[in-house]
Amino acid sequence: MPLHETAETFLAAVPPKTSLMGLDLGTKTIGVACSDTTRTIATPVETLRRSKFKKDLEALTALLAEREIGGLVMGLPINMDGSEGPRAQSTRAFARNLIKAIDLHVVFWDERLSTAAVTRTLLEADSSRAKRAEVVDKMAAAYILQGFLDRIAGFSDNHT
Repeated sequence: MPLHETAETFLAAVPPKTSLMGLDLGTKTIGVACSDTTRTIATPVETLRRSKFKKDLEALTALLAEREIGGLVMGLPINMDGSEGPRAQSTRAFARNLIKAIDLHVVFWDERLSTAAVTRTLLEADSSRAKRAEVVDKMAAAYILQGFLDRIAGFSDNHT
């Protein structure tokens, strides 16, 4: 399956009435979130500990098998000036390897400030440091996915 550069081409390719899975790929963890089948609300699901790619793939495949996922929305860590650094290159490489192994369409979504926004929200909710560390990655995945869902909300109903 291809990587899509735009939300429009991605939505045209994914099956309607399926959930989307959002991924926040970090160096140590992968935050996972899923949408409902109407693609309205993103919900945090799990934080996976990163390992070798094969083990990461097995963990993601298991989560995909539990749900009717139509496509993946991967957070792309773009620098504040709009350039792509080593983390973005690493995310693109992970996605290229992922689409060789799973039969899903993938689109990137700008994740600038997602972790900072989630951390700020958790601080405002007076979460302990341990609790924040436990949930921040899956919450960041939900934040990324929700940004994508909000963007596509105005698109044709044919794709939802």
